[in-house]
Amino acid sequence: MTRRAICPGSFDPVTFGHLDIIQRGAKIFDEVIVAVFNNQSKSPLFTVEERLELLRETTKHLPNVSVDDSKGLLIDYARQQKASAILRGLRAVSDFEYEMQITSMNRKLDEDIETFFMMTNNQYSFLSSSIVKEVAKYKANVSDLVPDTVERALNEKFS
Repeated sequence: MTRRAICPGSFDPVTFGHLDIIQRGAKIFDEVIVAVFNNQSKSPLFTVEERLELLRETTKHLPNVSVDDSKGLLIDYARQQKASAILRGLRAVSDFEYEMQITSMNRKLDEDIETFFMMTNNQYSFLSSSIVKEVAKYKANVSDLVPDTVERALNEKFS
């Protein structure tokens, strides 16, 4: 049986923190599907298509990782993809409360799909897409926060 995980997020844009979780997840699961979801409470800088392209570019070195998007419920998407797990990254205690609520609801909707939490690498514990966008907007160096392709895309957006 293939161990398939969904790694969901808005990825606006993808950061080294996201890539850390994706790469580590790819070592544990046979397949990882990185799924772009639109967070209704956020105004994205990048279109879904741009985010998909940036993710494909930054994960192309991982043969068991694919990139997709979905507009529905995560748990429905996980079922459609025949995934046995949802892969989530945790940065700090503040993430835990939100993630616990989401996990509890997902478990209520489908108890056969487990949520797998990974603590982010300490060097990325402060990192979020929102912080990256804020810093990039003011032309600060983000080269140690995001891959080169993402840095170029941010520079284009804010030029």
